[in-house]
Amino acid sequence: MQFCSPSARSVRPRGGSLAAGRCCHLFLFPQFMMDASDPTQLSASCVQLLGLLSSEQLAEASVLILFNKIDLPCYMAMEEMKSLIRLPDIIACAKQDITTAEISAREGTGLAEVLAWLQATHRANG
Repeated sequence: MQFCSPSARSVRPRGGSLAAGRCCHLFLFPQFMMDASDPTQLSASCVQLLGLLSSEQLAEASVLILFNKIDLPCYMAMEEMKSLIRLPDIIACAKQDITTAEISAREGTGLAEVLAWLQATHRANG
């Protein structure tokens, strides 16, 4: 991961498979996107997520983890995927306030919740 601007809390993925996980920044709040249709990339996504969460620059940031492509067929249930990467343990041990959302960017499913999170986080961090 490369941190572009400490003041803007901007993170860009660097190296590895972009299908594994992507870091996005809207309104200066980090979001981490995982491809929910491809469980074979779970370990790579988890490594990238742990790298993001261990950054001192983001220690006090609110983080949104997005599970995208929920509209595509997958042989693994979402709860099973979260369990395999030990997401509950990651959330419990992280310094950051972490929220998760399941979305389909193509169909727009879950995007209202993402917008609500962005608005609430913006208000809280004013």
